[in-house]
Amino acid sequence: MRFLPIFLDLHEGAVLLVGGGELVRAKLRLLISAGAQIRWFATDGNHDMRGLDGAGAARIELAVGDPLTADLGGVIAIFCANAGDVGVAMSARAKAAGVPVNVMDDVDHSTFIFPAIVDRGDVVVAVGTGGSSPVVARRLRERIEAMLPARIGDLAGFIGSFRKSINSRIAAMPLRRRFWERVIDGPIGALVLAGRGAEAEQALTGIADACAYADGAAEGRVTLVGAGPGDPDLLTVKALRALQDADVVFHDELVSPEILDRARRDAQRIPVGRRIGKPGIGQAAINRLLIEAAKSGQRAVRLKGGDAFVFGRGGEEVEALRQAGIAYSVVPGITAALGAAAQFEVPLTFRHEALRITFLTAHKAKDAEKVDWSALTDEKMTIVVYMGMTAAASVRAGLLAAGRSPQTPVGVFARATLPDAQAEIGTLNELPALVERVDRGPAILVIGDVVAHSAPWRRNLNLMLPELLEAAE
Repeated sequence: MRFLPIFLDLHEGAVLLVGGGELVRAKLRLLISAGAQIRWFATDGNHDMRGLDGAGAARIELAVGDPLTADLGGVIAIFCANAGDVGVAMSARAKAAGVPVNVMDDVDHSTFIFPAIVDRGDVVVAVGTGGSSPVVARRLRERIEAMLPARIGDLAGFIGSFRKSINSRIAAMPLRRRFWERVIDGPIGALVLAGRGAEAEQALTGIADACAYADGAAEGRVTLVGAGPGDPDLLTVKALRALQDADVVFHDELVSPEILDRARRDAQRIPVGRRIGKPGIGQAAINRLLIEAAKSGQRAVRLKGGDAFVFGRGGEEVEALRQAGIAYSVVPGITAALGAAAQFEVPLTFRHEALRITFLTAHKAKDAEKVDWSALTDEKMTIVVYMGMTAAASVRAGLLAAGRSPQTPVGVFARATLPDAQAEIGTLNELPALVERVDRGPAILVIGDVVAHSAPWRRNLNLMLPELLEAAE
């Protein structure tokens, strides 16, 4: 290791910035975000500060003259970017004066280098490669940014605000460490990361005996996670973190093995969903398993296909957890309609053509019979039917009886976002036949003029075009 990572307090003095062009403005933005007082010598004579934060720009002194003769009193670091020979000369002067200097992309004339930075407020991660490959450093930074919760800095600040008061109540260092580990890993930390700081503060201040809390059993919690429509790459970053943090995963039958593989290797995986025609354990039993897992101190994930709050009974599970006093959080997922819309280029809304969307479920024919189809006849409304394959005939009958045109474009989109995804398109009158052509589910039905804008519809039209032209002749 040639370069020792350190964190420089830029509030202790001014920084001297030498150079011009867009490279210097990039450094200005970084230094402004760190709260630095900046003395800027523009080697090209252009002190252009457009695009810079107004309050931050007020901390910039626009210096004139020769930076090689500038007073270095109170200067804590020198930065040179796009400065040419002046940068090399400034390096020699800085080294003679004992002032840290960085000449951009010139390790030999630098006494420190700029790392790739992940900035999360009170949490800052610096990634360096000894100046040999900034691109590698940036790629590593991107990976780290994806891993870190957006509010990890808030969590660090939250702990910092209580640190002195807790340290005064817990004398022993090992016990103190266990206290903070339990805060970070438990419901209090989860509340902060979810943006519910006031609730987290209330929970922490409500701990009467800090030592007993530190020595107590781990607190469990439940995270409801939307697994999306099937493609594991469509999991959100937050969903991946929850899966990696889980002790046990209760998953639907339709959640793919590829998504389950994103969970922590030693996490227990328990199937609790059901497929059409096969009995499940029931919602009450699922609720009971979630509560029992949390009460035993486990971090449980309830993994659902699509989104937990779109025909996923997530609301029922939240109600059960709330009544049992269990800490919980919800991570949304990409619902099947959005996954299918993106894959097959179905604009669920379209200006002047489709102004509204209705999501409904028709698991069985009797479900379809209960729908008030008269409210769904507006031609500018897109209808998305979940679990509608077995009720396709009833869906068609209900809409036709209510007055929807039999020529309304319809799409049956099966296994959306997966490699074997399938689309069958036609008209409302053909809906049951379209479903018959689908190899297997799950599938959603999209009904409305927007289907005519989809990629499968355009492909079908192109295939039919020669026949139509021949018939016209």
